[in-house]
Amino acid sequence: MTDLILEVIRQGGYIGIFLLMAIENIFPPVPSEVIMGFGGVLVARGEMAFAPLLIIGTTGTVAGNLFWYWLGRRWSEAQLRAFIDRFGRWLTFEWDEFTRARDFFRRHGDWIVFVLRFSPVLRTIVSLPAGLAGMGFWRFCLFTFLGSLIWNALLILGGAALSGLLETYEDIASIVIIAGLALGVVWYVWRVVTWEPAERAESED
Repeated sequence: MTDLILEVIRQGGYIGIFLLMAIENIFPPVPSEVIMGFGGVLVARGEMAFAPLLIIGTTGTVAGNLFWYWLGRRWSEAQLRAFIDRFGRWLTFEWDEFTRARDFFRRHGDWIVFVLRFSPVLRTIVSLPAGLAGMGFWRFCLFTFLGSLIWNALLILGGAALSGLLETYEDIASIVIIAGLALGVVWYVWRVVTWEPAERAESED
């Protein structure tokens, strides 16, 4: 299983890393922890270089977050709510999560875009209120890039450090990876099944 994932990332190369990281920040098929972590394994094996992997992967992160930033800049809050009500089920993205991120952003200002790069839940969602609040484009890109750069570097270094263990305990690692991916699928299905539009959820409160 580990060899299969490594082969997919290896065949995609740096362009594949960029696309996976961009898509991961729009729609959650595979988390960045898996993408960059296995990229780190390839770095340890000498099949990828640390600096290009880090820069290209981080650039992909910024590109994915720019989608949500663009929606925030282009649409009103009412339009965003209609969009989330319509597609939130498949994005596993709820209106109350947006409002929490919006309020958090308003309280703490632009720097929260940098800080939340380290949050598995809010790191993408905060891009919407950043755009809605009219945060400057280059400032948004800078804070997103710097926060993501640190996080991705840690993931790559972690993957490289665990490379030897993956080779030594291949069978155990495969079981853990399969279990992790299965839990991810279960979590996604659960979010889709239990998701409710904002109007319905509010009417039941």
